Order: sequence, then structure tokens, then C-alpha cells
Amino acid sequence: MRLNVAVIVASTRTGRFGPTVANWFAQQAAKRPELDLDLVDLATANLPATLTDTDEPTPAEVAVLAPRLAAADAFVVVTPEYNSSFPAPLKTALDWYYEEWHAKPVAIVSYGRETGGLYAAGQLRQVFTELHAVAIRNTVALPCYWEQFAADGSWPRPGSGYEDSVKTTLDQLIWWAEALRTARLHSPYHA
Repeated sequence: MRLNVAVIVASTRTGRFGPTVANWFAQQAAKRPELDLDLVDLATANLPATLTDTDEPTPAEVAVLAPRLAAADAFVVVTPEYNSSFPAPLKTALDWYYEEWHAKPVAIVSYGRETGGLYAAGQLRQVFTELHAVAIRNTVALPCYWEQFAADGSWPRPGSGYEDSVKTTLDQLIWWAEALRTARLHSPYHA
């Protein structure tokens, strides 16, 4: 049975690099025959920045994205690091949903300055723990990503070594996704 993986593009800034990273990661992941990918771009999801109260109706944009997240067996979050953290639209997206994240693995692909977004990744691990999701150990961290262009403008340049990091991360994500899907089917998860 194939695994559904939602790849979430966290940056919504003008001129953002997130889609480049997400598309590159998705190309690597598409080589794995057991995966079906769903690219979720928060810039086009248009989730409201203000959360509603529990007795208020769910905004249409939130309702549209909910089934896509619920159908995912695993998540890959592609995030920049801004001021040693992840972007506010990602936190808003995480807060709009709850059960959709439960008992599912999350891989983090981060990019930024010298740390490659590892501060953002560390904070995301804490948030996903609170959402009853499992952040896998390995990440794909892309330090000084702007230096990784080849002469022809393609990214990443050959020999960057990122493919090995992606392979290890996908191996772990697939293992956890299969294990947790089996567990959820055998015994529904209760928070």
C-alpha cells in the first residue's frame, strides 16, 4: 500500500526560495515507488491568520485543506529559518489543525544561513510533539543555500551531497509512516 506524503511549503514571502527546495525534495521523493506526494503551498492555501473560537464556523480555506492533511500518512515540512525560528504562517497552519497531525511522522527540510535552519527545525520538533506527531531524527539542512547554485543556475549544484541526506531522511520517514499507519489501523490513536 502506497504512502501519502504531504510536502508543506512553509514560506509565503515574496521572492521565497521554498518552492525551489520543495520541488527539488519532491523530485527526489518521487523516485521512491511507495510514495504518493501532495504539495501543499501555504502561500496559496490562504489560511486566515486569526484563529476562530471553538463555537465559530470553520473558515472555508481551513475546511478545504483539512482532508488533504488528514489523508496524509506522513508530512515533510520545508521551512526557512527567520530570526532563529520558523515563519508565522507555518505556526498558524499548525494551529488550525489538530487531529490531522496525530500519530504521523514528520520530516523537516530546513534552509537558512550558516545553521541551515536547524533552530527552526528544533522548535518545530517541540510543536509537533505537542500535536502528537513524531518528528523523525534526521533532517535535511541546507546552510547558505544561495551558494549551492551550479553555473547554469540549477539547484543544487552537482556534488552538494544533499541527495544522501534526502535518502536517509526518506528511509526513516517511510519506516515511521508504515509503522504508524499499521498502528493507527490496528488501534485508533487517542490524544
